[in-house]
Amino acid sequence: KLLQTTGIAGAALLIGKASSYAMPIDGFPAERNPEYVLDRALTSEQDATTYTNFYEFGSSKNIWRKARKLNTDPWVVTIDGLIDNPIKIDASDLVKKLGGMEERLYRHRCVEAWSMAVPWAGFSLSNLVKFASPKPKAKYLRMETFFEPDVAPGQRQSWYPWPYVEGLTINEARNELAFLAVGLYGKALQNQNGAPIRLVTPWKYGFKSIKSIKRFTFTSERPRSFWEVLSPKEYGFWANVNPWVPHPRWPQDKERVLGGGMVPTKLFNGYEKEVAYLYKDKYTDNKRELFY
Repeated sequence: KLLQTTGIAGAALLIGKASSYAMPIDGFPAERNPEYVLDRALTSEQDATTYTNFYEFGSSKNIWRKARKLNTDPWVVTIDGLIDNPIKIDASDLVKKLGGMEERLYRHRCVEAWSMAVPWAGFSLSNLVKFASPKPKAKYLRMETFFEPDVAPGQRQSWYPWPYVEGLTINEARNELAFLAVGLYGKALQNQNGAPIRLVTPWKYGFKSIKSIKRFTFTSERPRSFWEVLSPKEYGFWANVNPWVPHPRWPQDKERVLGGGMVPTKLFNGYEKEVAYLYKDKYTDNKRELFY
């Protein structure tokens, strides 16, 4: 703080290469939930916070500097759709209302065939579903991020269908693994990792885990997600990790772990036991489909 206020040249480098602004949320470090463990070492914080996809700020992985410009405090979140009491609430107040903050160790698998293992802090998405109390006709949860092209240069590119949209079925949203993260490595999320609140669905490819969420809408119609609109033959709505089904431009049976090494990719990213029941009417044999 002293270096920043005195304006010493190079202070940003001394403070830390990947430092960024984050919304003040209490509760860090969160207590770790021992039910969620890993079969590999944690990715270094440096790698996980400097190698990120966030197309709102550009197609490079190195966008953490650009993402600093996003103001995440205040951050008004809208919860609407097929619910009894639509609400607009600041993200910090929403976190307090939902409660149950904990830390979970999750694997993260990108559709680009790289992966990492990180300690997310947050709460179960099912907490938000319960808070919203959706009506029986609500079959899907649609999520939408911000649209600020003056701040996010990628949003000035008209060929992308901004703002970023993703969606889950209600049953997926209620699954124990679906998680809303507000922290990482024992502190509040940095902007490049999706501050102040993002989705984490570890059994799906990373593009499903929408960042910097501004709106949750409960709907009877299946949302069309950002990448599905842009390239439906390459990015399906379900996007479950599947080593047996290659992406049209590269194989998916192996992954490059950030920090070094190649490992085999597991069905549902290793979370088959927890989520396979959600898709029992869609998977019939070992030649299971993904893009549908």
